[in-house]
Amino acid sequence: MSSASQALPVRARLAVSTETFRRIAIGAVGLLILIVATGATVRLTASGLGCKHWPGCQAGDPFPKKGYHSYIEFSNRIVAAITVFGTLGLALASSFTRSLTRRGKLLAWAVFVGTLAQAPLGAITVYFDLNPWLVLSHLLLSLLVLGLGVLVVLEATRVARGAGIALPAIARAAGAVLLAAVAVLLVAGTVVTASGPHPGGDDVRRLAAFGPAIDWHVRATAVFGIVFLLLAVWGWLNRVRYAWLPRACAGLFVLLGIQMAIGEIQYRNQLPWWLVLMHVTMAAGVFAWTVGLVARLWRPVA
Repeated sequence: MSSASQALPVRARLAVSTETFRRIAIGAVGLLILIVATGATVRLTASGLGCKHWPGCQAGDPFPKKGYHSYIEFSNRIVAAITVFGTLGLALASSFTRSLTRRGKLLAWAVFVGTLAQAPLGAITVYFDLNPWLVLSHLLLSLLVLGLGVLVVLEATRVARGAGIALPAIARAAGAVLLAAVAVLLVAGTVVTASGPHPGGDDVRRLAAFGPAIDWHVRATAVFGIVFLLLAVWGWLNRVRYAWLPRACAGLFVLLGIQMAIGEIQYRNQLPWWLVLMHVTMAAGVFAWTVGLVARLWRPVA
């Protein structure tokens, strides 16, 4: 009894408020977007084999000796380590946030586990000389974890502000289709990145033919755009009841406009790697915003 009575004050002192947890979750999402950018930098500069050992850069020495590629790859590993510890902090904080739902806590731990899984997957990718399928899996896992992180932010926001007005089934169905469309769009985009002339030079293994890959990507973009337009129009027609939806659609529209502009510029300028990097990073932002929008259709926030 005495040990239990002593443990309670300790847990009370470690308690995390909902708003504090929400800020931690937003910070974790920022790290998850950053790791997508640094990982893409490694790929686009052909630096994946700059450090041929794991976790150290070379056998018997964890630090890179010299060289452009070694510094890029090692920097990405440092960011990855920070992201792992950041998501671990998110998971632990969820356990001490009493108001957080069980769903939110499970999502927070899923974010940490998914981020941690990137380490062995990265090692396997290096040991198999950057097999394009492994590189593709590495990026897609990063985006999946990013989506889970957005769900954690939404769950914390819902706890802090309360539940909002439920949306009709047609709006939720449109959101589900939109999420499926953005998933196809992302997979198509990663195939394009892994198939084009830009990922790291002529010695990097390609995933597929570039022409068919870009055609698939363009078609996926068209499907996503049509579904999004229909949802935006519905949101505008129902703006009195769901005032947040037109604003959310407007934000996504801006991100899509920037993304499409970068995509067109890079395609017309022989795909410079730094523009491709901006395109990939912006794609992560579009995906995160879309996940947040769709999740709020299903779990509205006051």
